[in-house]
This record gives sequence, C-alpha cells and structure tokens, in this order.
Amino acid sequence: MKLFVYHTPELTPTDKVPECAIAVDVLRATSTIATVLAAGGEAVQVFSDLDQLIAVSKKWPPEKRLRAGERGGAKVEGFELGNSPLDCTSELVQGRRLFISTTNGTRALQRVQDSPNVIAAALINRAAVVEFLKRKQPETIWIVGSGWEGSFSLEDTVCAGAIAHSLLQQTELSLEEVAGNDEVIDAIALYSQWQDNLLELFHQASHGKRLLRLQCQEDLKYCSQTDVLDILPIQTEIGVLKKG
Repeated sequence: MKLFVYHTPELTPTDKVPECAIAVDVLRATSTIATVLAAGGEAVQVFSDLDQLIAVSKKWPPEKRLRAGERGGAKVEGFELGNSPLDCTSELVQGRRLFISTTNGTRALQRVQDSPNVIAAALINRAAVVEFLKRKQPETIWIVGSGWEGSFSLEDTVCAGAIAHSLLQQTELSLEEVAGNDEVIDAIALYSQWQDNLLELFHQASHGKRLLRLQCQEDLKYCSQTDVLDILPIQTEIGVLKKG
C-alpha cells in the first residue's frame, strides 16, 4: 500500500486515479454523510451545483428525499437541512435519500469519483475506514482533504493523519513503505501532537472559528470524536454513497 495525502482537491494529480480514494471534510460534509448512513438513510447523493441537486431530487417522492445545502457554513434557504450532522436523526433520515451540496466536501468527492473505490471519511468513522484498507489492501490510496475554498484545513489534515497513524499501528508496514509524499508524514505529525485534544485544535482552525461564529459549538464537539460510528460510506455509482 502506498498512501498519498492531498490537502485540497486542487492539489491531486489530474492524469491518474488511485485504486482507493478517501474524501475528507471533517467540518462537516463527510461527518454528516457517515451520520446519515448510520442513522438509516437509504443513500447520500452529492452535488457541487445546487440547481442540479434540485433538478435530480425533484424526481424522487418528497417522502423519500431530503435536501441538504450549505454555503459559507450556513444553511441554503429552502432546503430541509444545512450541513449539521446533529440534525440527521434516525427519525428524519430513515429510509430516505439525502441530496447534499456543500461549499467544499462535495467537490472533494467529485474530484475522486472515477476511482474504483471511493470512501467518505471523518474522525467519527476512522476505524471503519482503516478496517476497509486492511481488508482491501489497495495498491495506491489518496486521502483528499476538502480544505476551504482551495486552501489548507487543519481538521482535514489531522483526520488524514489519524487514518495513516492507525493503519501503521495495525499493520507490519513501516512509514517508509507507506508514505507516498511528504504530506503523509506531515499529517501523522499533526495528529500525533493533537490526538488527545482534537476539539481544541478545531477551535484553533479557521473553519472551526467560522462555525463557532455560527453557533455550531456542538457540531465541533461531535465531529472531533474518534471511532464512534462503525460505518463505511462507499460510492456505489457516481456521486452516490451507501453503507458499505
């Protein structure tokens, strides 16, 4: 296994796809996707374009769909949900498909959608992701952070580090064997320093501060937890993730 970390979708190579691609948007798209599927959602379908989301979701009966939209951290007007995983209760999402578009996370998923194995990862489902990698043993793995409008995000990089750190701990592989680029070592170092205080790291992160201004303190607490959901959101068709 060779692991590569890319801080944003824009930094990924354009002339190749990995055997396994892991999209990360801890605050909050991939945390929300994992939560919806764990709560019994039928699937999550991702869009970067709001108009396309509306057009596709209109084909579904209202009782079988939910629309989630976020721009700049705030809920899109007219949608049932924003991008808070805490709103995705089993009573609301059970048996329904979530159609979602966010500022950053859905772009990361679309960038890697041509990989034969596409996964959505967050800290809350880190263990399930690592188990998949151990079982599947993909030759090349990209962990792609969503960042914020093209720039680096602490929370996505620390999640990449958490995945890499756990993978190394649970296999016979060495860092030298696994690390495909310098960003892997960088991400592991960040996680090693902050693993016991991830919520404080989120409070220091620029997007964490943005969400705090929007009164999303509980979202930060929830998303900073590690290994609390045994769920693997995996792409079953382009743009559609289901429980793996």
